Amino acid sequence: MSLQSLAPEQSESLLRLIEASVQVSRRYQFYLWTQGDLQRLMQHKLSSCGAYDIGMRELAFDVLNSVVLPPELIAALADGHSPVMTYLLTEWGKSRQQACWIDLTDFAALDAVAAGLCDIGYRCLLTHGASRPGRPNDMESFFVFGLPGAKPDEQSAYALNIMMPYLHATYLRVHTTEREMAVPGRAGRGGFSEPGRARSAVSITEREREILRWVRDGKSNQAIAEELNISALTVKNHIQKILRKLTAANRAQAVAKAMSMNLFGSGQEAASSTPVVQWTT
Repeated sequence: MSLQSLAPEQSESLLRLIEASVQVSRRYQFYLWTQGDLQRLMQHKLSSCGAYDIGMRELAFDVLNSVVLPPELIAALADGHSPVMTYLLTEWGKSRQQACWIDLTDFAALDAVAAGLCDIGYRCLLTHGASRPGRPNDMESFFVFGLPGAKPDEQSAYALNIMMPYLHATYLRVHTTEREMAVPGRAGRGGFSEPGRARSAVSITEREREILRWVRDGKSNQAIAEELNISALTVKNHIQKILRKLTAANRAQAVAKAMSMNLFGSGQEAASSTPVVQWTT
């Protein structure tokens, strides 16, 4: 494949992604990386990323989504053995190791999770994976991307085919780094640190955690102030403290870091044993 099938601006996005990929080693960095130029190549609001975990001897999945989803859907997308993920892996296996769109409409009649995804607009999902050379059934990584209302298009699949080697290498690096940083004997599913350890590293108050949730949901300082019945200036001061505590440059990075460290720790983020990113935009 050549870059000639991509528009000039898409080729530029691809080159920037490749250049930036070598700097990505943490989960929150991976999430931010997928929210930039990758969106220009293949727009998505939902992704499920799997990497082979040597301890589990199977793919361990991480769900990253920028719109809130019901916890039962997140749990299924984070479980490589769930019916919907098994279906996606099986259908992708028929694609001759190429990126492909998978229609969930027919499968929705057999699986409640697939039906739930279809109900909220995720009828077609873009998938790709990487297996060991000469051993197509031994998966090393698998990626699922979704956008409400998306229809199969060759351009996105073509872009994913080109991006796959870099996506694969970058996510495996993230997975390995997170495993190595986990406390021995306390790593959670997929090798990510347990919430308790992550929370102890940063002293975030309950009010700051509450404000972070509203920031995650895309609310302005004024909107947060109205929700909490405090002044917008007080909200601003809280956010400045949060940025300092998380050593974050901006609100987006603060939310991504908080999610990576499991600082929210309740609600839908805790619905699955696999860390989950939810960020309403």
